[in-house]
Amino acid sequence: MEKGFNTDLVISGEPYHVQTEDWGRRNPYFVSRVYKRGAVVRSVKISYCEILPRGDDSGPKAIRLALELQHKKILDLLLSGQLL
Repeated sequence: MEKGFNTDLVISGEPYHVQTEDWGRRNPYFVSRVYKRGAVVRSVKISYCEILPRGDDSGPKAIRLALELQHKKILDLLLSGQLL
């Protein structure tokens, strides 16, 4: 199982934490959570099949890249105001 990514940011004076993790091949999902002051305000769960061309047969490099892209997408949506 790949670890994940964590980012802290401030939007309009409010602190947010974004965490994206890989749940592994036995539970092939990427899960991103947006926290505001410790509470989850948004959760996004995407299966390997939705983001990886070979699904759970994809190699570790492809999984890591997809995980990073998922995290960046959530950050972009949050910063653009589309996620809250």
